[in-house]
Amino acid sequence: MHCMMGLRGLLCVCLASLLTLQAMPAQGSPTRSPKGGKAVDGVVIRSLKVNCKVTSRFSHCVITSQVVNNADEAKEVAFDVEIPRTAFISDFAITAGENAFLGDIKDKVTAWKQYRKAAISGENAGLVRASGRTMEQFAIQVTTGPRSKATFRLTYEEVLRRKLMQYDIVIKVKPKQLVQHFEIDVDIFEPRGISKLDAQASFLPKELAAQLIKKSFSGKEGHVLFHPTVGQQQSCPTCSTTLLNGDFKVTYDVNRDKACDLLVANNHFAHFFAPQNLTKLNKNVVFVIDISSSMEGQKVKQTKEALLKILGDLRPGDYFDLVLFGSAVQSWRGSLVQASAANLDAARNFVQHFSLAGSTNLNGGLLQGIEILNKAQGSLPELSNHASILIMLTDGEPTEGVTDHTQILKNVRDAIGGKFPLYNLGFGHDVDLKFLEVMSLENNGRVQRIYEDHDATQQLQGFYEQVANPLLRDVELLYPWDAVSALTQHHHKQYYEGSEIIVAGRIADHKLSSFKADVQAYGEGQEFKTTCLVDEEEMKKLLRERGHMLENHVERLWAYLTIQELLDKRMKLEGAEKANVSAKALKMSLAYQFVTPLTSMIIRGMADQDGLEPLIDKALEDSLPLEMVGPRKIFMLLASQPSPTRPSSEVQQLPNQVTGVDTDPHFLIHVPQKEDTLCFNINEEPGVVLSLVQDPDTGFSVNGQLIGNEASGPGKHEGTYFGRLGIANPATGFQMEVTPQNITLNAGSGGPIFSWRDQASLRQNEVVVTINRKRNLVVSVEDGGTFEVVLHRVWKGSAICQDFLGFYVLDSHRMSARTHGLLGQFFHPFDYKVFDLHPGSDPTRTDATMVVKKRRLMVTRGLQKDYSKDPWHGAEVTCWFIHNNGDGLIDGVHTDYIVPDIF
Repeated sequence: MHCMMGLRGLLCVCLASLLTLQAMPAQGSPTRSPKGGKAVDGVVIRSLKVNCKVTSRFSHCVITSQVVNNADEAKEVAFDVEIPRTAFISDFAITAGENAFLGDIKDKVTAWKQYRKAAISGENAGLVRASGRTMEQFAIQVTTGPRSKATFRLTYEEVLRRKLMQYDIVIKVKPKQLVQHFEIDVDIFEPRGISKLDAQASFLPKELAAQLIKKSFSGKEGHVLFHPTVGQQQSCPTCSTTLLNGDFKVTYDVNRDKACDLLVANNHFAHFFAPQNLTKLNKNVVFVIDISSSMEGQKVKQTKEALLKILGDLRPGDYFDLVLFGSAVQSWRGSLVQASAANLDAARNFVQHFSLAGSTNLNGGLLQGIEILNKAQGSLPELSNHASILIMLTDGEPTEGVTDHTQILKNVRDAIGGKFPLYNLGFGHDVDLKFLEVMSLENNGRVQRIYEDHDATQQLQGFYEQVANPLLRDVELLYPWDAVSALTQHHHKQYYEGSEIIVAGRIADHKLSSFKADVQAYGEGQEFKTTCLVDEEEMKKLLRERGHMLENHVERLWAYLTIQELLDKRMKLEGAEKANVSAKALKMSLAYQFVTPLTSMIIRGMADQDGLEPLIDKALEDSLPLEMVGPRKIFMLLASQPSPTRPSSEVQQLPNQVTGVDTDPHFLIHVPQKEDTLCFNINEEPGVVLSLVQDPDTGFSVNGQLIGNEASGPGKHEGTYFGRLGIANPATGFQMEVTPQNITLNAGSGGPIFSWRDQASLRQNEVVVTINRKRNLVVSVEDGGTFEVVLHRVWKGSAICQDFLGFYVLDSHRMSARTHGLLGQFFHPFDYKVFDLHPGSDPTRTDATMVVKKRRLMVTRGLQKDYSKDPWHGAEVTCWFIHNNGDGLIDGVHTDYIVPDIF
């Protein structure tokens, strides 16, 4: 962990996937606390308490920890916890001595502007980071004086979602030392009454758990208490180490005697819909499975194991088919067949024996699966009342057939036409989960990552179990149009056994008396209808029992759901529509003081000598861990920023926009006023470093080192490609080295290293770097230029033997007039004339004479590829080719541009 300390406070991002509420690691021998806890370097956790209050599925949790420095000198103490990834932080406070430091939530733009001055000089940053499968990590440190204490208090809130017949509250526990006062206290209030309640600790044997965990429920109230003494925390009777290390999980469910559960308080309502005793719908299900070569090994083995188990769970009334996609697309039957014993045996045999094949035609596989479902619904009336479901599993990027994400989204959206849900399963970390999530959201489904681990088979089965038993389809929850002024999603394609639909909203003034909820849906063989009315006497009784907490929780439940839905909707939009939805989500995040991807929390008063107040951000699911680097330098992860390739509308066009340099290495220069392009090659030895961009006024530079490829035949030159790029901005101390394997920032001062599997946005002072997983990265320099590096991955059997890079200039209008380099010299307008067009030595190509820079050159018309917009396939560009390493077009000769190193 790299951290930097100011005068009054220190805030760090911790990278380990751990839950800890801990003192800093000991530098010497531990000392014994007089109270029986183990002091780490003189620092002991005196108390650690987790208090969760759940009211009608809305969970409000507060983690409080008091850490004491018993040493005679100042010490760093840490508060390092994991919270559910679906939760929003709503409050944070630190009390150190007589000083209290409180969190203040602001919109991210304002927060970063306030942060900017101090951030340029370095010191502090904070983030909530992804940790494990369902949690994210919050970490902060402060320096406490000798013989003093610090108290941390973190509040987070979320709506509990029902899965497989229960609600789960998961609390991570790992204090790393014995704690004098340790307590987990969960209080549950459910107006419908609690039907079951359990609590388990993964770190306790069953017998000990039964002894130490106190749990009870009666009527509307449930309670769980875990309060072990120091002796009960010990890993053995004589040990000074703790056995508290793992998950503490509370599970419960509520009574389902009525289909309606309508709660109204403070002009807001929450409607919980989970009817019981319904006949299961038969389903039409198509499994679309990636069989590209990247699935080889454990992935395909575990996928087959899961499919075999899932096939065994199909009911006789279900219909199904299997679609496989690699380079080509194949289906098992090509149409839905009944889940008879004979068909299931044949399907198992097919699953056991299919083999992997080539690249990833994701678009083709999905369209085939959609066509099978559409055909069945249109031509087989007996199947039209079934619940249709499409489930797709993939582990990578589309590389065959249609590969453009936008086009695939449109194709799938148009083909499904809102008729059934699409569930996407992303296997491993190479998959673009955001792309799959947008696709699922656009088609009434959801996405889930399947982690590459020993239990991947169980993960796949666990997902299927959630959608295996549809009970209703086309569920509409309707409310009087004049009685509600705001409403969350109230139409669902399907309702599944063991789940729950939640709708929340705001009731218009003076409309409570006319408020009700009508539910319409289709079940097995009949229409489902019910009406829910507000029981005003029951509501008054509930308010007396729970008071302000009930009113507050119902309103915040509505706000939480609304913000989540707006953030989901925002992912599917562009331009003005996206800005409008973002503004609504931001307004609500600020009004209800939630740390969301659109807001940041500043810790007021906890400033260091540079005036920096720590900043806390919530990251998106796919963001990466971040390291702090070197004294007085900082990289900040802007995880809430969208990460697609920079749209062309954002790039100011130049009089001569340089496309860049790519492949062997071909330099392309667009000349818009001529509606033309010039190109030339540089033939040099592997290992040579070439100057691409050099701005002497600012020192900004881009240099590239060549790597080699074997000559393709006698008399042919050895192919060379860019295998290493160095981008430097000395004015801000920025350096970045890019290879086909890694992206390294400020290597000389121990900066972070990212791989091309990562998705992240980073800022250091005036430079923003956006890494788009396995595709490209964009570097934007304030008052400078915007540049793109494209990753080229080569396939087995390719004529090119190793991965390489392309480099493009998207915007250079702010670069100085003295900018030079093989590309930089063309940032400025120049003129040329082409005439005397005639057939060349190759009759398929045209030769001509070009006059440029007062020189007369022989040029040839040819084709090159521009990969700046499509890193996979590129776009063909017609250009005039200048021979002999650009001789006559570039200033001087090409060897003038050879430099000793990338920096």
